[in-house]
Amino acid sequence: MSILITGIRELVTCDDDLERADHADGLGIVRDAALVVGSAHEDVATTIQWVGPATAAPAADWAIDLGGKAVLPGFVDSHSHIVYAGDRSAEFAARMTGQGYDGGGIATTVAATREADDDTLRTLLRARVEEMRAQGTTTVEIKSGYGLSVADEARMLRLAAEVTDEVTYLGGHVLPPGTGHDAGERSAYVDLVCGPMLLAALPHARWVDVFCEPGSPHAFDEEESRAILRAGMAAGLLPRVHGNQLGPGPGVALAVEVGAASVDHCTYLSDADVDALAGACGTTVATLLPGVEFSTRSPYPDGRRLLDAGVDVALATDCNPGTCSSSSMPLMIALAVREMGMTPAEAVRAATVGGARALRRDDVGRVRVGGRADLAVLDAPSYLHLPYRVGVPLARTLEV
Repeated sequence: MSILITGIRELVTCDDDLERADHADGLGIVRDAALVVGSAHEDVATTIQWVGPATAAPAADWAIDLGGKAVLPGFVDSHSHIVYAGDRSAEFAARMTGQGYDGGGIATTVAATREADDDTLRTLLRARVEEMRAQGTTTVEIKSGYGLSVADEARMLRLAAEVTDEVTYLGGHVLPPGTGHDAGERSAYVDLVCGPMLLAALPHARWVDVFCEPGSPHAFDEEESRAILRAGMAAGLLPRVHGNQLGPGPGVALAVEVGAASVDHCTYLSDADVDALAGACGTTVATLLPGVEFSTRSPYPDGRRLLDAGVDVALATDCNPGTCSSSSMPLMIALAVREMGMTPAEAVRAATVGGARALRRDDVGRVRVGGRADLAVLDAPSYLHLPYRVGVPLARTLEV
């Protein structure tokens, strides 16, 4: 089966090698474009078969006319925490009156998630994934981290694996409720994360992550974080890191040291951190999560500084119940443009190609022959409307 998609006023491909495209802003734009998508199956079109100007489009079995809309690669949200139960809106309201954030509220979600049964969590999870797709996100990474026991972490990962291939084991999110902060109890929990909990995670997870934030009494210091990452890597998982969110710290350096695919947050960076990320270009992506800064009234990361240094940058939502209850990649693009010094083109590329790189994927984040037919369509003539018409529901996944 093949489907010809026409009526594309502006096609953003993010394909650096596409001929007959405008590469001035790094987006590989084709105007008055068409696509052919298809597969060997009769009921689903999964692969891009042709890209180019509409005047040169080949014939296909079916046709769809989008009537002058813009099309982009589906957004790649490479950082989310959407397997959870409960509500923390009161915590958000408190932060808006000046209360700070140190990671302690996660315990509230852990309790609610542990109490929920599988069907409840599954229903909530699938609704959140559909909410993302309704806004143009076609690939999402999902972390555990609200179980913090062997059985509950395994359950979260198992449910996440029902809806995505990008599943991250985050037993090293925070110390579980009831755990003291003396060295013995901390060490015992790290041993659990590196041992029985890791073994339970392996059938479901691709990635291992840790909240490396020595300034928080709830999170993990450099040596604890290194132990968690190394254990996961030794078991075959790929590393990623939460780092430098609440203050300067070792997260970025640790991520580069272990060859992590991504270090996420990057709010407080030293010159040495930026240099390390620039030196790790092609290996470690700096994933920026501006929805967190919006929701916690924290300083935004300096996206301009990172891009000018040659760092690979991604944007993601960090959708979670505590510090960013937004699943909107278009909002992250608008915040990156308004608050982090990125151009609209740079923000779109970070939300597509950047996210794909953060997941070490080359089949998503671009519109190119042989890639997945993961597409977002805008009720607008240009990608520029994403930051321009902030808050307006312009983007959706193109179902073919």
